[in-house]
Amino acid sequence: MKIYLTRHGETLWNQEDRVQGMTDVPLNDRGRQQAVELAERMAGVHLDVVYTSQLQRAMVTGMAVADRHEGCRFEVRECLNEMNFGKYEGCVRTDAEYQEEKRKYFKRYEGGESYLDVAARVYPFIEQLKARGEDALVVAHNGICRVFTSHFVPMDNEEFATYALGNCEVLTFEL
Repeated sequence: MKIYLTRHGETLWNQEDRVQGMTDVPLNDRGRQQAVELAERMAGVHLDVVYTSQLQRAMVTGMAVADRHEGCRFEVRECLNEMNFGKYEGCVRTDAEYQEEKRKYFKRYEGGESYLDVAARVYPFIEQLKARGEDALVVAHNGICRVFTSHFVPMDNEEFATYALGNCEVLTFEL
């Protein structure tokens, strides 16, 4: 069984280095091209299912891959939605107040979630994947990829806080 993890294609807010969170920002032209390239790279890989969040940037990326795999299911899961960054959604990542809040690791963002909240919805999903034993692609968001990866790879707080998966970069977890 293999679980492939990727982050959605690029958006305008990725270009502008803005916090997206639950804001449903669409893929830009480059992001759509990245999704096509991801689908081409994954074409020779066996997949039973592609899971995505409910946000269009992940769904469009995942659908590009699922469409290239005959018989592959496509499932949208709320638990894969990006972390809710509350009042910080839309701010530039270099904003001093946002950076100060980010370093508090497990604190709940005002009007949003904490990483512990996210882990509480992502870790049970991972256990479901393991129980199913299917080859799956999970298309999610950087915060979700951070939590997902931390389930398999030990990270200290600094590594966790700075971890980033590139747009349409793929990690493979073989179980």
